[in-house]
Amino acid sequence: MPRARRISEVAIAPDGSKVAYIVAGQLSVIASAGGPSKTIALESKLELRDVAWSADSASLVFLADLSGETPAAELWTSSSDGSNLAKHADLKGYAQMPRFSPDASKLSVLFIEGMPRAAGPLQPMTPLSGEVSEKIYEQRIAMVDLKTDHLTQLTPDDMYVYEYEWTPDGKDWIATAARGSGDANWYVACLYAVSATTGKMRQIYKPKLQIADPRISQDGKNIAFIEGLMSDEGSTGGDIYVVPIAGGAARDVTPGIKASPSAIAWEDSDHILFAENVDGNSGFASVSANGGPVEILWTGEEYARPESDLWMGRSAGSTSVALVRQSASTPPEVWAGRIGKWKQLTQINSGVKPAWGELRNVHWMNGDTRVQGWLMFPRDYRAGEKYPLIVSVHGGPSAACHSRWDELFSGSLSAAEYFVLCPNPRGSYGQGEAFTQANVKDFGGGDYRDIMAGVDAMTKEYRIDTKRLGIRGHSYGGYMTMWAETQTHRFAAAVAGAGLSDWLSYYGVNDIDEWMIPFFGASVYDDPAVYAQSDPMHFVKNVKTPTLILVGDRDGEVPVEQSIEWWHALESMHVPNKFVVYPDEGHVFVKPSDWRDYQLRTMEWFEEWFAKAK
Repeated sequence: MPRARRISEVAIAPDGSKVAYIVAGQLSVIASAGGPSKTIALESKLELRDVAWSADSASLVFLADLSGETPAAELWTSSSDGSNLAKHADLKGYAQMPRFSPDASKLSVLFIEGMPRAAGPLQPMTPLSGEVSEKIYEQRIAMVDLKTDHLTQLTPDDMYVYEYEWTPDGKDWIATAARGSGDANWYVACLYAVSATTGKMRQIYKPKLQIADPRISQDGKNIAFIEGLMSDEGSTGGDIYVVPIAGGAARDVTPGIKASPSAIAWEDSDHILFAENVDGNSGFASVSANGGPVEILWTGEEYARPESDLWMGRSAGSTSVALVRQSASTPPEVWAGRIGKWKQLTQINSGVKPAWGELRNVHWMNGDTRVQGWLMFPRDYRAGEKYPLIVSVHGGPSAACHSRWDELFSGSLSAAEYFVLCPNPRGSYGQGEAFTQANVKDFGGGDYRDIMAGVDAMTKEYRIDTKRLGIRGHSYGGYMTMWAETQTHRFAAAVAGAGLSDWLSYYGVNDIDEWMIPFFGASVYDDPAVYAQSDPMHFVKNVKTPTLILVGDRDGEVPVEQSIEWWHALESMHVPNKFVVYPDEGHVFVKPSDWRDYQLRTMEWFEEWFAKAK
């Protein structure tokens, strides 16, 4: 399989003249007009991340990760040409999001002092041992005075800050934050103003759902943010709201939009630019801070998105953006320029060609509901022949499948001569907030029927062998795989990665229990019936499908015990299965060798059971 290099970050200078980007821990800078890249490297060759620009576009700040079992990083600055390298702090713990103050006299950074692991629920959790008590590590805003390189933790030690931004006058920050465990309480975070002198926090807005991507207008008067039903921190979608920094009512400026905004930036103090998922495609649009019609600026059948919150620059009245563009047929590269008129800046993956088949944006109906998804053809598709179909259910559920470079699953399964359907059922992004919320109190209901309607539609339109149908997924996709096994015997094989099998036990052992309240309306202790109707374990006696179960032993989002329960039930009922636990892995695997093993086992499982189903 071809291996494209991943571009992890892209940040455009405020004046739009230059773009910084990171590939495999290496930081480079390139002119927005094109030309050679300049690599910025430290003598110790540490991996660099979290790059940001100064307001005058002359300097960069970034983190350099130290090797070791526990997180530690150094805080560095340099000129944009790589000169004037200077280290300003040693950070023993987890750090992220360094930023210059507007006058470039100070640096700020989110810092969890003494944190024993990388922050976030997707990371491998720290195993429990000894007398168990909840040790809470709070992520705080720390500040470094560049005259003295003295670091001060400013925000309260009982508050976890998730995102923040300097106000234009440099006197304050805006931030999203919550008290208590960082992993769980992102789901109940509120919007705050924070004094950059004292760290004192003033609540501006308490959302009904989740909030992300807070951005302050250039005049310092208003804050825009995205609010919606989000199942994972970092997977953003919803409506765009605006609230005065002084406080007051928040206004939804995109009500009823048939898309899911994912990133926002103020073009000026009256207009907001945003990236969006629209019907499975990527798009950019603009809306007035006072609401009104949304202006569509560009839409493309690809995965074009900012890879940083610093994705817009402006000079002489012209707006430029920097982003990574990719699709199922084109590997990722850095592009920059006016929206829809971007210039390709890098050739990182030139010569890398797909080893899989065509990807099509497909639609079908489930009753009155129009559903979108992506169908990848077998690599060497020949009309007239019949092929197996594998349904690949995305995680989330507040997420979506896109046309993107994917050698891991869809690509490798297509290369093995399978059709692959990645549906975006209700609960997904791309059709508006009402569609995203359509699975509330209905997990495994309408979303499952949307998926199966897609299977029916594809088998009617294309030559698919209905004896060789498979289903796979990870996280929500793993749950939906387990659930589908209890509802139908149409699948010849299934692969459940990090699946959720038992809502009652899951509620008690997972690391992010706050996520379930918006989806189910209450805890499992207060309303067990609403969970039971969507609980695979309640219907496990129906399962006949041969199942491969894969999970990391330090998964905090969907703990290994959920997979153990499913495996134990299938073993007791003599359902063919295989159970693989990956040591020291979390919800998203960090070791490439484990991802490779996961992928190969998936392919081998389908190959084995499809051969028996012929």
